[in-house]
Amino acid sequence: MSGRRIPDATVERLPVYLRVLHDLATTGQGTVSSEQLAEMAGVNAAKVRKDLSHLGTYGTRGVGYDVDFLSFEIASRLGLASETAVAIVGMGNLGRALANHAGFRDRGFPVSNLYDNDESKVGTEVAGHVIQHLDELGAVAKADIGIGVITTPPEVAQDVADRLVQAGVRAILNFAPIVIAVPAHVTLRKVDLTHELQVLNFYQQREGADAATQPDGSAAWLREI
Repeated sequence: MSGRRIPDATVERLPVYLRVLHDLATTGQGTVSSEQLAEMAGVNAAKVRKDLSHLGTYGTRGVGYDVDFLSFEIASRLGLASETAVAIVGMGNLGRALANHAGFRDRGFPVSNLYDNDESKVGTEVAGHVIQHLDELGAVAKADIGIGVITTPPEVAQDVADRLVQAGVRAILNFAPIVIAVPAHVTLRKVDLTHELQVLNFYQQREGADAATQPDGSAAWLREI
């Protein structure tokens, strides 16, 4: 990893650029302009150029960026040069769906360990992996787990996070609808699906209300973007 610090907002967009580049590579396209990359990623070209400049990548005037090289650069900065094993804790419907998602392995995040405290689930298989009891989570460090995913009910999510931290896991993705606390050396990301639905519902209602007040039927808030 380079010593150059990449802004958090840029880090958020790098996986989007990487997905677009992978799609372009599958079509055989060798180069991409900042304008095309921006359009496919849903941002503006100036932002793309600025983001990529943080990687020390500037492209070639009149040609653009080499798709394979840029993919390699972004993947390297995201730490994707090697696979990162994932442990999922909580084997309800969401946990099972994530365990069965082949896209994780395709992108370098193979699911390797599954945990639950439900005795009726322990010992059964999901996606070729045997579900282990939550009490076995203490051995997760020996399994070289890079990321822990919490898909448990909210009342046990903090306990699970504590166990993951104690096991040496330093990156956690929390799907449980509750705020959990982790030490400063642990990276925590939260995915609250209900929150996202509520935000989407707000915008679609506002768009409908604003559209009703515009003579041309367009929404005022869209004009401001």
